[in-house]
Amino acid sequence: LLSIKTGGCTEDCSYCSQSTRHKTFVKPTPTMKVQEVLEAAKRAKDAGSTRFCMGAAWRELGNKKNAFNHILNMVRGVNGMGLEVCCTLGMLNAEQARQLKDAGLTAYNHNLDTSPEHYPNVITTRTYEDRLETIANVREAGISVCCGGILGLGEKETDRVGLLHVLATLPEHPESVPINALVAVEGTPLGDADADEGVDSDGIANVDSFDMARMIATARIVMPRTMVRLSAGRLSFSDAEQYLMFQAGANSIFNGDKLLTTDNPAFDSDTALFQKLGFVGKPAHAGPRVAPSEMLGEIEITKVHGSEQQYA
Repeated sequence: LLSIKTGGCTEDCSYCSQSTRHKTFVKPTPTMKVQEVLEAAKRAKDAGSTRFCMGAAWRELGNKKNAFNHILNMVRGVNGMGLEVCCTLGMLNAEQARQLKDAGLTAYNHNLDTSPEHYPNVITTRTYEDRLETIANVREAGISVCCGGILGLGEKETDRVGLLHVLATLPEHPESVPINALVAVEGTPLGDADADEGVDSDGIANVDSFDMARMIATARIVMPRTMVRLSAGRLSFSDAEQYLMFQAGANSIFNGDKLLTTDNPAFDSDTALFQKLGFVGKPAHAGPRVAPSEMLGEIEITKVHGSEQQYA
């Protein structure tokens, strides 16, 4: 996961270090050059990654025509390396999604973050329906959906269930569901609340390995064919705790020294972890393996269709 345009976002996501509304360590930077991004993608491929994701700190693509053309060239270049290509660029309209698909985009990341009920406590500049509309545009264009959430936003357990219910009752299950543990950043509302002993911060950044394992295991049960991606927050968990999460159903990670702006285990550390656990990376453009019980006809996977509103 590479941040191709960092900081300067006008959204007010209370966990995000890239918002112009929060005073954090992040300094806005311009969009990276196409060749710089392609060189980073080659390094990722050489290190064993099979999907390369590019993130830009925008509310939406809007009328950023020049920047969008550069991104389309990035997508074409990464796709030409034989890698799966993912982007997270904020809200998309149907035509932008179609152009990304034509350029070779494999997947688009647009997280719901939490339940519809708790969402207004976290973000006010974009509605839940806005996010669902982007997901629908991505799906309609034939692009795989990468959509998950964050634990530690001050949510209740019912909100975690609510998020999974929304994801599992979409017209089609997301192909990838990232499960993140909040990395509290000083200067963000949630980061400051977590650090202030005088503030009731119950449920903020207070996520342990069992919380993650429960969320991952439930996601695996309700979305059996989905790649459940162990994402932000891995540095706070030991190898044994991460193994618990893999055993609970996680079958993917985000690799790279940074996840947009927050620290992540180094490539070498993840390589050593996978060797220790006996894990082998799947080839690009290949889905998860079918379970032996399904191959033998002992279980049957059925689709769950959502309502017209796409969530309950």
